Amino acid sequence: MIKTKDIWIAGFALFSLFFGAGNLILPPTLGAKSGADWWIVVLGFVLTAVTIPILAIFAHAKLQGTLYDFGKKVSPIFSTVYCMLIYAIAIAIPSPRTAAVTHEMAIQPFFETPAIVTSILYFVLVFIFAVNRNKIISLIGKFLTPIIVLILLIIIFIAVFTSSGTVNPSTFTTPFVDGILEGYQTFDAIGGVVVGAVIIISLNLKGDDSFEDRKKLITKAGIIAGVGLLLIYGGLILSGSLLSSTFAENASRTDILSSLSTQTLGNLGTTFLSVLVALACFTTAVGIVTGTADYIKGICKDSKQAFIITAAIACVIGVIVGSYQVDFIITLAVPALMFLYPITIVLILLNIVPNKYASKLVFRSVVLVTFIFSIPDFLGFIIPRENLVGIKNLIPLANSSLGWVIPAFLVFVGLNLAKK
Repeated sequence: MIKTKDIWIAGFALFSLFFGAGNLILPPTLGAKSGADWWIVVLGFVLTAVTIPILAIFAHAKLQGTLYDFGKKVSPIFSTVYCMLIYAIAIAIPSPRTAAVTHEMAIQPFFETPAIVTSILYFVLVFIFAVNRNKIISLIGKFLTPIIVLILLIIIFIAVFTSSGTVNPSTFTTPFVDGILEGYQTFDAIGGVVVGAVIIISLNLKGDDSFEDRKKLITKAGIIAGVGLLLIYGGLILSGSLLSSTFAENASRTDILSSLSTQTLGNLGTTFLSVLVALACFTTAVGIVTGTADYIKGICKDSKQAFIITAAIACVIGVIVGSYQVDFIITLAVPALMFLYPITIVLILLNIVPNKYASKLVFRSVVLVTFIFSIPDFLGFIIPRENLVGIKNLIPLANSSLGWVIPAFLVFVGLNLAKK
């Protein structure tokens, strides 16, 4: 029997797992750029940064399996490659980004050390903690998230009720689409398919509840986590909009978050937030490196050597990428996200719909079409966009980097109608 207390505990746990400190730099900048259109941006951002990730949790509630199970209806080879890509991107982008955010928010304002020094020291510690599986990290994480959330709620409250009301004009031509694409940068949809598996394994280890009980618990916990993310992300976007006229014209994402906290909490509050964000980023990096090393260890018949080598490689990549500026890492992530995010989204949606609408043929066809029609979006961030104007004009929504949406939907509907 599922208790209400268990649902709330699982909900807060899910929220903590989704709530990566590195994501905090995204919403305020969106708000600053969107001006009066902030609410439209919120709708787009929440779609890919909250709704899709929570739907991934619902899919896990239905499947109650692992990350591998998300793509196995396409084929075992596809699912294995997909899992490898998920973990490869995790150690190549979001993990190093935590080091860059730590440097720009907690080190650079106080010390003149170069970013590469911060990155080296940061990932040496990450490696030590990952290899030794130090429980201090999980304990710190339990206390960090509530404190950061409390501080953010105070920032949002002060920004909303004390701002002058002077809002800059929006710099977005399509604020809803810009919100969607910036939501990709949270990596939360990818996080949803990974984190959900962690929750499932944890519940299975308890072994007390039935399949249906676990399904109800995970679903309700997902709703709690989603509401929490919506309040924080929406509040930060609104705060960035209300204080948009106070930010420097070319301010970076970390500069805007720091300025927002300084204007609402003062210098001492900003320093405190910076330290907390740095610690939260560190726990995220340890989690990513450990999770990736665990996956490779499992493939290699529980080889401890494989775990250590994988963790070391992940940390070396972290040192290299993490020494760059946050905005550069975010730009670097775009092509990979344009390739992997659409496939992740359709896998989540296909795993949610009733099985009678999601046969192997539907899975394979929808994923294949999504992949094909994502290629122009992917290439658009690698080669000059003028080279793709012709083909993009032929595909609906392709100029908004969403060319895969309508073809995937039509194939899904067409195959199910044909089956009837």
